[in-house]
Amino acid sequence: MIQKIVRSALVLSAVMSAPAMAQAGLVTIPETNSGDSAWILTASALVLMMTLPGLALFYGGLVRAKNFLSVLVQCGAIAAIASVIWIVIGYSLAFSVNGNGFIGSLENFMFNGLLDSVREGQTTGELAFALFQMTFAIITPALIVGAWVERARFGWVVAFSALWSLLIYVPVTRWVWGGGFLAEQGVIDFAGGIVVHTTAGVSALVVALMLGKRIGFPKTLMLPHSPALTVAGAGLLWVGWFGFNGGSALAANDAAASAIINTHVGASVAAIVWMVIERIKVGKATAVGFATGAVAGLATITPAAGVIGPGGAIILGILAGLVCFWFVGLIKGTLKIDDSLDVFAVHGIGGMLGSVLLAVFASEALGGVGYAEGAGMASQLWVQVKAVAIVGVYSAVVTLIIGYMVSMVVPMRVSEDQERDGLDISSHGERAWDLD
Repeated sequence: MIQKIVRSALVLSAVMSAPAMAQAGLVTIPETNSGDSAWILTASALVLMMTLPGLALFYGGLVRAKNFLSVLVQCGAIAAIASVIWIVIGYSLAFSVNGNGFIGSLENFMFNGLLDSVREGQTTGELAFALFQMTFAIITPALIVGAWVERARFGWVVAFSALWSLLIYVPVTRWVWGGGFLAEQGVIDFAGGIVVHTTAGVSALVVALMLGKRIGFPKTLMLPHSPALTVAGAGLLWVGWFGFNGGSALAANDAAASAIINTHVGASVAAIVWMVIERIKVGKATAVGFATGAVAGLATITPAAGVIGPGGAIILGILAGLVCFWFVGLIKGTLKIDDSLDVFAVHGIGGMLGSVLLAVFASEALGGVGYAEGAGMASQLWVQVKAVAIVGVYSAVVTLIIGYMVSMVVPMRVSEDQERDGLDISSHGERAWDLD
């Protein structure tokens, strides 16, 4: 008799949707907070704005005019392919309940089971959460575009970005945010210093080394064709970052407000420091310097935004300006590595710096939220350093493998003639600017 009842219940659950079963009184759908849901949907739109058009304009203004359109197309193509991968299997492999500490299961294939579902400890529907996380999956591979601008073949860019999303971003997301082995060790990454900026920054450095230098680098000046567009893009990134970090609180509450305040002050201080350094070193504070400094501050504050106080954010902003500026000179000036738009020096170094130092500034004595039970500054610092090292090494090795695998099918670089003509014409058959 019991077996018949169980069998009947299983059959009923298979043919009835969750809402229908709820109406029949068979299941209880968890309640969500409409205010929190509205905020997470708004934050999702803000983060998508960071890639399209924020990052596209920020990077596009930094390249020469003959390559501007190629940057926009690459950012758009990456956004499209990363979205499809995330919906089909990415989210499930990163956030499914089942699976292990390294990768999830396929139970949420094609977002299956997300409707009328709420993750434990959250107050928004899981579908909204998956949407929000998708915007992170979009911008992370798009950040790497800055390393290969003006010389990478479009087909290679698309194939590499697709595999990178699946083989690097998804697993690391599982490890840190999806209850994986790094999460179990107590790592803190509030909004992506490790998951987003460390992965993208390290991979960008590897790709720059694999591709080689642009023709003429470093002897030929390759000035930004439109600092105005770069500043406009940085402004969109800055505003969008409120959704990036504030949305990571996953609720419309004081934690979100604190994260946004820290994000704003960190970017403000880093931009000021960058301009002061420029004024001292070269005699003028530039628009590109302002924009780059602000983005360095945003990247650095990201992992710590929700766990530190404004005082800690100010110090991180100062360090972001100083350290990232120094690394830009080291990578391009001393090491002569053509990481064209300073992805590693700004995003990579900034993300790693914030990920490690949050262990210090999270202290309640310094205005932070404190540590988990049984943890302290020293133990948290060790966890953060270990996580950054593991993710950095993994990103470097897998990027190297993916890059060469794809290059066996599609060459990494365009020809010298195509590079000289510019990727707008040679890769896309169009011009960004037709002034005739």
